[in-house]
Amino acid sequence: MQYRHRAGMTALLLTLLLTALPAFAQRFPFRNDIAFEGDTPADTDGSEFHFARLIYGGDGYSDRFSGRGRSWTTDMPEAEHFFMEGLRRLTLVDGMAVSLYSGSGGERLSLTEDNVFDYPFMYAVEVGYWQLSDEEAGILRDYLLRGGFLMVDDFHGSQQWAGFMASMQKVFPDRPVVDIKDDNEVLHVLYDLDERIQIPGLAALYNGVTYEGDGVDPTWRGVYDDDGRLIVAINHNMDLGDALEHADTPDYPENMTAMAYRFAVNYVIYAMTH
Repeated sequence: MQYRHRAGMTALLLTLLLTALPAFAQRFPFRNDIAFEGDTPADTDGSEFHFARLIYGGDGYSDRFSGRGRSWTTDMPEAEHFFMEGLRRLTLVDGMAVSLYSGSGGERLSLTEDNVFDYPFMYAVEVGYWQLSDEEAGILRDYLLRGGFLMVDDFHGSQQWAGFMASMQKVFPDRPVVDIKDDNEVLHVLYDLDERIQIPGLAALYNGVTYEGDGVDPTWRGVYDDDGRLIVAINHNMDLGDALEHADTPDYPENMTAMAYRFAVNYVIYAMTH
């Protein structure tokens, strides 16, 4: 009887495990499973916009636990999946869909590869931990001055700001980082972003705050070229990526996700038209 009881319990546990696997795969979809590799159609018609995420140098590890590895992968691929779904629905941009499961359809760009110049927009996350080499900094400078646009996001507080600036000063030792003024076109190119709120990560919300570390005040800053074109959009003390990643999470406030979409869409439209 004891053996039969144990066998029955084993069968029950196996049944529960098999039932839970699909839900587990949905919550942690970035596994590049073979079964999902082809779930996004090939870009046969040449979409005009692809979401491109920057692979940056350095150790890339944050001071928080991340089951997905290096910091540049944070929120991937949910952030780009939900953002591209919104961009394709809210605008006339012919954007390439990104798979929620494997991330196919999205681009991951290394600055040392020639194809980086094929994409007018790049997204870099947790840049408080990036460490660009001199070669990477030089290529990024060339990319930006030749018409590229970089959006950086999800870094918080004074320590991470210092880490970000250590590499940014390699890129532009002679260009200041300044606040984006309220009348700047990037804040009005599609949506009028006269009202700005701090867009937090989900973990911060669970802790009852909208900030991390000493990053209490959100700032929207940028770097401009000689013609006054914004070439680096800096979202400090904010986490737009989390707001996009959790666009379908009931616990994440709708108004914050909506604000994240508006900022990200404006950045893309500005990058595509300037």
